[in-house]
Amino acid sequence: MNTKQLEQLKEIRSEFTRFMLTYKFGMDEMDTKLKILKEEFQLIHDYNPIEHIKSRIKSPESILNKLHRKELSISFDSIRENIKDIVGIRIVCSYISDTYMLSEMIQKQKDVTLIEMKDYIKNPKPNGYKSLHLIVSVPVFMSDREEEVYVEIQIRTVAMDFWASLEHKIFYKYNKSIPEKLTKELTQAAAVANELDERMEQLQNEVNHIKKDSNGDDINYLEINEEKIHLPSNFLDLFIKRN
Repeated sequence: MNTKQLEQLKEIRSEFTRFMLTYKFGMDEMDTKLKILKEEFQLIHDYNPIEHIKSRIKSPESILNKLHRKELSISFDSIRENIKDIVGIRIVCSYISDTYMLSEMIQKQKDVTLIEMKDYIKNPKPNGYKSLHLIVSVPVFMSDREEEVYVEIQIRTVAMDFWASLEHKIFYKYNKSIPEKLTKELTQAAAVANELDERMEQLQNEVNHIKKDSNGDDINYLEINEEKIHLPSNFLDLFIKRN
């Protein structure tokens, strides 16, 4: 490799590093938004709809392989326009209703633009896969420019996530060709997972109903970071007078 080729290689590597950093910052931005929502719900609403969040960025090798499979040109512009799942975020919720609630909250963020939504909860895939998929774009402010970064967000329940994880492992174990018997069993398992989700949703509704009827608990304290701060008995009067 001559000096000119070496310099070209260094330049391409530098550009690719900067390109991938943009997606990392986009992922960090969405992670922060979700963390704020999670903490707000826990502290203000005394309920956390998010069980856990997992984020990932596709490797450069995976990106190039996808371009090759789709027979697309290899360029930064081609990647930006054609691969919208470089950043992937999976949100696992407790209940089906939580998935839609979180989807609405994400879409209401002023700097989040919804590009595409696929509802595999109401319209499951033939194999039983269920999840809510969003493709959104978020602005990333670099030192010399602003970039719009695509992020794929999958929102699903614990039961849906368990099923999808199992299906994924079997899919690759059999080299993407699952035997018909296992396919049928996976479809049946998806139906069982769905029944569990519906039963848990009913239980949650009953709990909320009971909680609403017994709303006479002591509210003379604030709770921040699991610490209770007791309020003076005339707190309400003082607050009203000042505002």
